[in-house]
Amino acid sequence: MPVEVKVDQDVRKIVRTLVEEKGPEKAELIPILHEINSELGYISDEAIKELSERMNIPSSHIYSVATFYRMLSTEPRGRHVIQFCESAPCHVAGGRLVWEKLQRELGLSKGETSEDEKWSLITTSCLGVCGVGPVLVVDNNIYGNVTPEQVPGILSNYE
Repeated sequence: MPVEVKVDQDVRKIVRTLVEEKGPEKAELIPILHEINSELGYISDEAIKELSERMNIPSSHIYSVATFYRMLSTEPRGRHVIQFCESAPCHVAGGRLVWEKLQRELGLSKGETSEDEKWSLITTSCLGVCGVGPVLVVDNNIYGNVTPEQVPGILSNYE
């Protein structure tokens, strides 16, 4: 679960520790970014700057990697991140109705975070489990064959 807000000193310490553990090789960039994202809830500018210095990689490259992958975020997200698959197989299996129910239950639109910072609602192109669509992921928990009626129960697991 993401930590509230880390001061710059803590961010630098987290980055330094991760680079020491995993190594400064460019091949470790994505695993390190993933860990930072998990630890802080997002990848801050301070984390990118520190990574650039520790790994000798331009900040612009780190930022482009961090913004390319939907599993990573350069903006703070809610404590619980819901990823909804918007691919054709999920859509055909009833995804549109599940998506509408999610938006109504949370009072959020695509890409938004709730005012209480509990929820972030994002879409993704494919989660790789098309056989059980519609699919959504809450944090790291995958839910398949989701119906609109199941949405409130799924959300209640994160109270």
